[in-house]
Amino acid sequence: TVEVLYFAKSAEIAGIRSETISVPQEIKALQLWNEIEARHPGLADVRNQVIFAVRQEYVELGDQLLQLQSGDEIAIIPPISGG
Repeated sequence: TVEVLYFAKSAEIAGIRSETISVPQEIKALQLWNEIEARHPGLADVRNQVIFAVRQEYVELGDQLLQLQSGDEIAIIPPISGG
């Protein structure tokens, strides 16, 4: 299981700030995003804008294989808009 943390707009869309989900230990970044998006379909609207971080390291939503450990943190961080 991993902990998914939602920030700013992603938290508004998901309606929560964090949750624990079960995913395979080996999963591609894009597959992991799809698992999260399946739980919160509204996140599809921000998919191309968010920063996706695994264990506090940014990852691109692509084919790279992630090696997850139980308790790892996954962060969904929308862009910060300035004014």
